[in-house]
Amino acid sequence: MTDPCAALAESLGEPVTLDPIAGSWSIFQLKRGHRFSTDDLLVAWIAMEERPQARRLLDIGAGMGSVGLMTLHAMPDDAHLTMVEVQELSHRQARATIEHNGLSERVTPILSDLRAVSLPPRAFDLVTGSPPYIPVGRGVISPHPQRAGARMELRGDVFDYCRTAAKALAADGVFCFCHAAGDERPEPAVAAAGLTLRCRQDVVFRRGRAPTIALFVAGWGGERTDRAPLVVREVDGEWTEAYRALRSRMGFDS
Repeated sequence: MTDPCAALAESLGEPVTLDPIAGSWSIFQLKRGHRFSTDDLLVAWIAMEERPQARRLLDIGAGMGSVGLMTLHAMPDDAHLTMVEVQELSHRQARATIEHNGLSERVTPILSDLRAVSLPPRAFDLVTGSPPYIPVGRGVISPHPQRAGARMELRGDVFDYCRTAAKALAADGVFCFCHAAGDERPEPAVAAAGLTLRCRQDVVFRRGRAPTIALFVAGWGGERTDRAPLVVREVDGEWTEAYRALRSRMGFDS
């Protein structure tokens, strides 16, 4: 039987792993590329919390598909996901993952810059994104293009993500994304796109420390009600009960 990792690695020219992503689904990841993270899991989780019955899903800057697939897994069986990603390497990974999991009827991957993608207007009731946090010139750009694109604002920043989300978001839809907790740009970016920030939730990766990232929920109008900070690990490094419960709800056993 053909090893799916070996076949994809030969096609991409890089070593590949196949890792659990949600429930019985698995995802192809480059050993030396960007790997899905807690950030991705938390975006999918808050999207599920905010719109658990969404049918028309859009993930922008989708990368290898981790946020979109984890979100889709939490939705009804008739939900459909559209993923937009500009890097051909990540797009090819995502397509391989879709095929491996038998999701070709439920996922449409699009190779495009999110700033120029053609999407049906106001058609999606749930939009997700995990924008890069670091402006060009403020950090070292990784020599690996996938890692570089995940960290550095090479193909758009949070303002671009919010603008694209607003164009695609249905009247009753929500846009869920994460960003650096200490960055002041997300809230102005939401407002500049004409959306209303409905919720912010800071994420503390170890109890007693400052928040590292924050989760944001935006939509057309509504009132803002922030969530209490989410703590991922206790002082001793063990996962908190809240984070264990979150992982379980998202289809992870541990």
